[in-house]
Amino acid sequence: MKKTLTFAALHFTIAFSVAYVLTGDILIGSLIAMIEPSVNTVAFYFHEKAWAQVPALKARQWMTKLKTASFATIHFSVAFTVVYLLTGDAFIGGVMALLEPTLNTVAYYFHEKVWLRKAESQTVKAQFCLHQHA
Repeated sequence: MKKTLTFAALHFTIAFSVAYVLTGDILIGSLIAMIEPSVNTVAFYFHEKAWAQVPALKARQWMTKLKTASFATIHFSVAFTVVYLLTGDAFIGGVMALLEPTLNTVAYYFHEKVWLRKAESQTVKAQFCLHQHA
């Protein structure tokens, strides 16, 4: 859950910044920043579950670029839909769907790398502790 929450914080920050720049409206920017990342955070949670449980995906967990691309596809779709529904403007929805997920995809890639490194570090620590007690 910590991984999801840290990604959510990144996502909310990026979403608000892009939405406000595109709309110039703090209320619409705030609504987009609350709704779009919330929907994507739920999508992220299920994306992580799928990658952890589906054997074909689990075997490719280390393929950060592939995992990032799969989440990016979900993210683009959610961003366009939420922004279009809130603004009624397909152009703003399209621009938001390109910019915000692109920035978040880059953030996701590095976020994933950090968490992968953290998991590897914990594995090494656990192995060290087991070796010390043996």
